Formats: sequence, structure tokens, C-alpha cells
Amino acid sequence: MLDTFREVVTPEGVPLQLPAAGPVPRALAWLLDLVVRFGVLALMSPLLAALGGLGRGLYLGLMFLMFWAYPIVLEAWHGRTLGKRALGLRVVARDGAPLGWMPAIVRNLLRTVDMLPFGYALGLVACLCDRHGRRLGDLVAGTLVVHTPAPPATPPARIDTVLAPPLPLQPAEQMAVIAFADRAPALAGPRQCELADIAGPLSQAQGKTGVLRLYAIANWLLGRR
Repeated sequence: MLDTFREVVTPEGVPLQLPAAGPVPRALAWLLDLVVRFGVLALMSPLLAALGGLGRGLYLGLMFLMFWAYPIVLEAWHGRTLGKRALGLRVVARDGAPLGWMPAIVRNLLRTVDMLPFGYALGLVACLCDRHGRRLGDLVAGTLVVHTPAPPATPPARIDTVLAPPLPLQPAEQMAVIAFADRAPALAGPRQCELADIAGPLSQAQGKTGVLRLYAIANWLLGRR
């Protein structure tokens, strides 16, 4: 998870880490959008059929709007379609800026190329070959699909447990444990566990238990006994 970030530096010199989305969540979002499209067409079909020839013309216009205008308009206005919203994804520019109209048009028009020769095969190959999971439409339009960060939760209260480290620690290692205890409350639970698992030989545990043990070791190092 840690190496899927695309780091960009703003003109102000602030580094941003964009969590790039892989082909699996993007494919699921596309399937949800496909269900939405066919759902709208299925609901409108009986009503438009009652209008005869005019209804058939309107149906073709609606089909065009659902398969081409639907993703372009939603991505240009909100950065994501309904499927991407459900999967927690968003389309941004390569530098993390909001998506504009022209990139939204280009990346969606080039779906016709990504679909070749069938079943988005070319787009899948491009996603697997690119370290940030971009298909050809993203590469040409200069866009990136990222995971939307979850709303920050209330940091949990610090624990009072104290645990002596089972292994002798170098000063740099002690500072790393203390830094983890200071910053981890502001991170999401899965990210806390991911970082704590790196120090598994020290905490002698994995997952949430490892996180709590690192908190306790940091308390011992800080003299909170």
C-alpha cells in the first residue's frame, strides 16, 4: 500500500502523496456505472416506447448521453461518477489539481482505444504496466484515479500501558518508535497496522495488538512509568 502513492510537489514546495487506484477498484466502479446506465435506460424505455418514432429518437439520444456525456459531465463537475463515488475513487490531474473539462473529455473519448481488442484488454495492460495504474486515456489526458481519503476520525486517547522493549534499541530506533506513537493517532486504522507490522520483531505482534504494544514501548522510552 505504501508504494502506490504518486508524490507531486506543488509550486509552493509542498509535497503531496496521491494514493493511486489499481485496476480492480476501477473495474468495479465501471461495472457499477454500467448498472446505473442500463438501469436508467430500462426505466425510460417503456415511457419512450409509448411515443412511437419520437420515442425511439429520444431513446437513442438518451443512450448517447448515458454512455458518453454521463462520465464526462460528472467527472468534470465532481471528479467522479456514481460508481467511483461508491468505491471511494476520484479523478484528478496528474499534479493533484481538480479535473477540467478537456482532460475529462479526452480520457473518456479514449476509452474506445482502451477497449481494444475486447473487454478493455489494452487498458488493462496499460494499467498493469504503469506504476500508478493509469490506462492509455489517463496517460494522454494527464489524469490519475486516486482513492479518496476517508474523513479523519477523532484521534484515540493515548494508552497508559507501559512495556519495556524486548530488544535493545539504538537511538535512531527509539526515535522511530516515539515518532510512530506521536503520529499514529492521526492515521487510519489500516495504515497504523501496516506501519506497526514493520516493527513486528520488536512488538512481537501483528495488527492492532502490535500498534498497542508500540504505544506501550514508546511510553516506556519516554519514562511514563
